[in-house]
Amino acid sequence: MAAQATLHCLTGCAIGEVLGMVIGTALGWSNLATIALAVVLAFIFGYALTMRGVLKAGLSLRAAFKVALAADTVSIAIMEILDNGVMLLVPGAMHTGLASPLFWGALAFAFLVAFLLTTPINRWMIGRGLGHAVVHQYHH
Repeated sequence: MAAQATLHCLTGCAIGEVLGMVIGTALGWSNLATIALAVVLAFIFGYALTMRGVLKAGLSLRAAFKVALAADTVSIAIMEILDNGVMLLVPGAMHTGLASPLFWGALAFAFLVAFLLTTPINRWMIGRGLGHAVVHQYHH
């Protein structure tokens, strides 16, 4: 269940992260501006994926947002720290451009690291009724 929850969270994060990295890199933004955009978009898309599911279960928009906050905030925050940290640590990854295999390889590696290191944290949280555990009551 923790791996599935992490993969769900990573999917939303990856959509936002890739979009942010692509926009920032294409526009020649600084690392800080690019990462800031990527993080904001990762949270938006991460929350949106969770909200989509719980809205189908009949929750109001406000209630769905509260569930998404409770379910995803810690997981997304940890993944964002990890994957952006990896991108900064891989020499040249942030400056190489969108056509470079280094950029895409580093980003894929960053997502793998984020998944592997966030899964045990999500497992711990789910075991205590936190994180994605709050979403499961709305799944049909």
